[in-house]
This record gives sequence, C-alpha cells and structure tokens, in this order.
Amino acid sequence: MAGIWPGGIKTVVLLSFDFDGTSIMRYRDPDAENRPTALSIGEFGPRVGVHRILDLLERYEIPASFFVPGWIAERNEDTVRRMVSDGHEIGHHGYMHEPPATLDPDQEQAVLDKGIDILEGITGQRPLGYRSPSWDLTEHSLGFLAQRGFVYDSSLMGHDAPYFVDSPNGRLVELPVSWALDDYPYYVFNRGMGSMNTPADVFEGWRLEFDGAYQYGSAFILTMHPQVTGRLAKLMVLERLIQYIRSHSNVEFMRHIDVAQRWTETGMA
Repeated sequence: MAGIWPGGIKTVVLLSFDFDGTSIMRYRDPDAENRPTALSIGEFGPRVGVHRILDLLERYEIPASFFVPGWIAERNEDTVRRMVSDGHEIGHHGYMHEPPATLDPDQEQAVLDKGIDILEGITGQRPLGYRSPSWDLTEHSLGFLAQRGFVYDSSLMGHDAPYFVDSPNGRLVELPVSWALDDYPYYVFNRGMGSMNTPADVFEGWRLEFDGAYQYGSAFILTMHPQVTGRLAKLMVLERLIQYIRSHSNVEFMRHIDVAQRWTETGMA
C-alpha cells in the first residue's frame, strides 16, 4: 500500500484526549452525587491527570486535540484556556457526555448548539471538530454537524486513515477511532469483567499498532482520557510511546483539525 501523505511524510500521529471528568457518570446515574468514591475516579482527570498531560505535551512540543463536554468546560475554564494557549485544539464532545443515540433529533441539536456556544464563549473559537460521546452517532448526526459548519467527525471506525463521509448537508472528513487505540478498554476496572491490562501490555499493543501504521503509511490516531492516562504508570506509557514514535523518521504529530483541513483542501480520497 502506498503512503497517503504528501511530501516525505510517512505517518501522521494524532494524539487526542476526551476530557470527560465526572460527566459520564452524572449523565448515566441520577444518584451519582451519592456515590463519592465512584465520582472521584472522574474527578482525578480535571484535578490531576489533565495537568500532567499538558505538561508532558509541552515538554515534547506536541500539539494535540482535546474533546471537551460543555459541562466540564464550564467548570474548568482556566484549563481549557491553557489548552488553547498551548496550541491544542478544543473539539465538541456533547454537554453532559450525552451519546446522541440516547437523544431524539431535537435534543441532539440542542446539545450540539449548547456545546458550541459554551466552547466558543470560553476559547473565542468555534469548534470545528466533533467526537460523539461513547462513539454512538445517530442517522442524523453527520447532517447536523455539516449544517453547523463542522469540518470533521471522529466517531466512526470504517478505516484506519482519514476518509470522507457524506451527509444531506455536505461532506465531512472522518478521523476514525478504534477500541484498540483507546485507553479505556485496557485500563478501566469493571466488576465482573476480568482483570485490567498492565501498562507494559498496553505499550506493547500500541507500539505494534504504530508499527502497522508506519509500515502502511497510514495514520496513528490515539484516544485517551485524562482520568485514565493521567495516572502515573499510564502517563509513563504515553511518554515512552512518544519517544518510540520519535525514533522513526518522517513522522509528524498533528492536531485533528489540521489533518481534516488538509484533507479537505487537497481532496484526498
């Protein structure tokens, strides 16, 4: 397979972080306030994890994309502003991490508009990228996004490189995701669901995923969560992975929006 990138670029690496905090649990569980231990898992992200991640990215001078629910952005405005000042992208991720598939069309549009207004109000920039909470779009989602001027979505799994998706209101770039390239399935403990992977196992799996992307000249799109990858050993996995990737020639780290805009401008298929 020939490479898909212009010039001498072999592989593009896109690091992304879903800055969910406690929004997932609060949306799913009306009694979440009565479960402080469970809530504290999400609280780790805004309190500790995201700052460690931002420091790491700053140290390696790597641009990334952060997908932020509006409810979280309202409560962490200084952190969101730091993301922007550090050169990172802020993408739309619902208001209270509501999967679109749990909403009717009017509700889905209301959540989109509310999130846009909040993120633009904090950052001064209208979000151009969207990632569906829980990666669970509806048949209307892409049309709603195109109607509002979004450039890309990052919720589908139909390729391992960027591709175009059509909607009734225009075409979007899809920056695909994969459960194999998400920290949550590997690390997060669920009672009755078996043991967690060790950080060493995750590093090896992601190293091999990058090797495949590099061999095929494709894209390496990694999804992480500050409440997960911001933990000590897991952050060391990310740093070690960055170092490994940087040991390869002709690799470029890019934000999602930069790849999507380049894809749109060049009409790459």
